[in-house]
This record gives sequence, C-alpha cells and structure tokens, in this order.
Amino acid sequence: MAAGMTSAAAEISSPVGVVAGGGAMPFAVAESLAARGITPVLFPLRGACDPARVEKFRHRWISVGQLGRAMRLFREEGCRDLIFIGTLVRPSLSEIRFDVKTLRLLGNVIRAFRGGDDHLLSGVGRILEQDGFRMVGIKDVAPDLLMPEGCISRAWPSDTGKTDIERGRAVLTALGPFDIGQAAVVIDGHVVAVEDIEGTDALLARVARLREEGRIRAAMGRGVLVKAPKSGQDLRFDLPTIGPRTIEGVAKAGLAGIAVIAGNTIAAEPQAMIALADAKYLFVIGLPA
Repeated sequence: MAAGMTSAAAEISSPVGVVAGGGAMPFAVAESLAARGITPVLFPLRGACDPARVEKFRHRWISVGQLGRAMRLFREEGCRDLIFIGTLVRPSLSEIRFDVKTLRLLGNVIRAFRGGDDHLLSGVGRILEQDGFRMVGIKDVAPDLLMPEGCISRAWPSDTGKTDIERGRAVLTALGPFDIGQAAVVIDGHVVAVEDIEGTDALLARVARLREEGRIRAAMGRGVLVKAPKSGQDLRFDLPTIGPRTIEGVAKAGLAGIAVIAGNTIAAEPQAMIALADAKYLFVIGLPA
C-alpha cells in the first residue's frame, strides 16, 4: 500500500525520533523506518505506550510535561527529526508535573492545550521546532502506511453508498473548523452520528446501540462510515486511522463500508483489514484528496 514520498522525506536524517503513544501505530512506523534503513528511536510516553512491545526497539521513556528532559534525550540520541504517533488520553493541566524547561514555556503550553488534539500536538510541535527540532509526518517517514486511492476490498459502494459518502464528506468539511471529530456515519442520506471526543470505536458502538434500540430503521448493510482530516489541520499530526478494529465496528453497526481520504488516512494492519472486510462483505475505499 504505497504512497508517494514527500520532498521532506528526502531530507530525513537517521535516526528518527518516534514519540510513541498507545496502540500499534508507533511500532508500525518504527518497522517501516527500519525497513528503509533509517534507525528509529522510540520515546514512549509513560502511561500510554506498551512497555512490552517497546523493548524490541532502542528507546528512552519520557513523560507528558517533561519537555526539558525530552529535548535533552532527543539530542543525546541524535534525533533532529521527530514524529508524534499513537493514541493518548489528554491529561488535564493540573495532572501534569512540569519540569523547569516546561515551566519557562508555560504560556505556550497553556495555549497549546486550548483546543482539540490537533491544536495541542501542533502547538507542542512548534515549541520543539523553535528549539531546533523538525516535526515530520507519516507521509515523510512511513508513506507505505497510508491509504491508497480506490477500492481495496472486493465489495464496492452502491449508488446509494456513493451518495452517502458525498454527504458524509460534506458534513465533515462543514464541521472541520469546529474541531469536533474526523468521522461521520450516513445512512440513506441521513447523518445519524458524528464522532466526538470518544473516538471512532465509540461512534460505531453508538450506531450499533441505536440499531438495537430501533432508533435506526434502515436495513442492515446500508450506510457508510466516512473519515477525513479536519479542514486546515496540520497533516503531520493526528491523521484519521482505520484498521481491523474499525472493520469490526462497522460490521456490528450494520453499515456497508468505509470511505476515507487517500494519502491522508493511516491504514493500520492493511492486509488483516482487507481480509476482514472481504470476509464481512464490506467495502473500503480511498477517496481523492
């Protein structure tokens, strides 16, 4: 599942620092880098990253709020280029223990915390770039993990499904400036649910529950999950992600498939995802950006 490398990718310097949150994606990024001869150094976030899986890689543990220590470790490991990847439950400011460097930058840190996750990550990224580091994205370091354009499953969307996709994409475009979410479910032209702070898995579980309660009367196998980055989003941070777990959620929600933006969506465990989609007769399609 290849995608074109960016101009920034040609300038990537080894090693690359992978600031690792939860989930499988930090390790997929590290493996993609290693496969291309670039050394990954993981900086796993305490309380988020899997401590067992991180042992496979060169790594240095860091904590939220410890910017000074993190910067020192980045430099000790020779990492100029950094990528943020993985899930993280945002702590409140009162829960964070700041080091001296972070306290000196507290005004910038507080501004970064105001807004959604993309705003937080881009704000922290700007702080790091002012200190001489360079923030890069999946397109730069692991383009093979991005969704390609076109249908990657055996099933294809019906004409009704295509209309639902268009409606979902229009809704996400309209909601983007409000930093609400990156996904919507549309069934037979009706927007039945929009992603909130709980994420896509919870969105799909909510749709499944609405079906069970009789609130959604459309037949099973109709409707689409549409995912897209927020308008104006810095595409180095917090890209939409789909994977086998998304397929399971879509199937339980009784939908027909998934539509995402090609080149701007991470496809986790793509072969397993495609096999599961085919087994459940669901479509997975990458839309032109």
